[in-house]
Amino acid sequence: MDKKDIKKVVLAYSGGLDTSIIIPWLKENYNNCEVIAVSADVGQGSELDGLEEKAKKTGASKLYVLDLKKDYVDNYVIPTMKAGATYEQYLLGTSTARPCIAKALVDVAKKEGADAICHGCTGKGNDQVRFELAIKHFAPDMAIIAPWREWDIESRDQEIDYAEAHNVPLKINRETNYSKDKNLWHLSHEGLDLENPANEPQYEHKGFLELSVSPLDAPDEPAYVELDFEKGIPVALDGKKMDALDIILKLNEIGGKNGIGLLDITENRLVGMKSRGVYETPGGTILYAAHDYLETITLDKMTMHEKQKLALTYADLVYNGQWFTPLREALAAFVDKTQEHVTGKTKLKLYKGNIIKAGVTSPYSLYSDELATFGVSDYNQADASGFINLFGLPDVVQARVDQKTSK
Repeated sequence: MDKKDIKKVVLAYSGGLDTSIIIPWLKENYNNCEVIAVSADVGQGSELDGLEEKAKKTGASKLYVLDLKKDYVDNYVIPTMKAGATYEQYLLGTSTARPCIAKALVDVAKKEGADAICHGCTGKGNDQVRFELAIKHFAPDMAIIAPWREWDIESRDQEIDYAEAHNVPLKINRETNYSKDKNLWHLSHEGLDLENPANEPQYEHKGFLELSVSPLDAPDEPAYVELDFEKGIPVALDGKKMDALDIILKLNEIGGKNGIGLLDITENRLVGMKSRGVYETPGGTILYAAHDYLETITLDKMTMHEKQKLALTYADLVYNGQWFTPLREALAAFVDKTQEHVTGKTKLKLYKGNIIKAGVTSPYSLYSDELATFGVSDYNQADASGFINLFGLPDVVQARVDQKTSK
């Protein structure tokens, strides 16, 4: 679509540095178009405070604040957790949120009759792909505006310069200008001193961590948590029935206090470069550990091993923005089938950043103490001889051939 034909734009608006300056930039560069800001509440908390006043003050005609927390947890977080999907240990906090937000952006754009959707993702990052693939899925003919791929701003310092010149209020300064993404599942930190992998993250520096504490500052006494699952979905915490959203929020509180879920990685971005980031995922780390623990007694060997292999594919799809694809949906169906008997209770001990297994039970447990015991059992150990002979038969045949041909 030609710039002159764009009269109304829906902007994915977080109120952070990027999207704050995009509103005046859009009006300057797209014929003073109407800008409708959309803030998706996926658990940012106080970051949403005062956004309506700020958005309108900088030029937006209106602001939608959409409560997507339950949708995000039930339809994106939990399916990914059930799959056991992690990308290079990263629990996909940003990756799972983007398709959820993008779907909602399209809904608003259609409702408002918008000509284009705009996002603040950089041309170096993964999020541009995640947003745009989801938008193309739901609105294949919608124009997409990505200012970072158009404007001449080249750094966050220059963004701050632009904001100051246009009287855009900011909550950051040049010294604390980390690039962050926060939702109910995680908080990511990038930029500044973290750009050099040789630098140790400042976990003990006041104000750096927000969801967690450094393990050094965690209590000297361990904390126990009990999680109940039904078909792979968390349904109770410490004996109290709760929905998955509330369980995650409570686990964030417990896990954060005990220094759980800190991750420092230099990951392989979709666009080809390596990027260093620090992630806080206290509740999610506990939930993954508890779910994996329960699967050790409820999944048979072949299913577990195949699921572990496919978890890598699932994670790649989510990380690469391919949530709304036939393959991701097919893998999700496979995962749901594997979860039919992932029901039971897990107990974990949390201590200074560590998660220690403390007991697991399930009515569908495949573990038999009568078979595994070192004591007297019905297992006939003599059966192992025939098993080994058959299992090793190809090796024996190969060894005989090798002996004949080596003479």
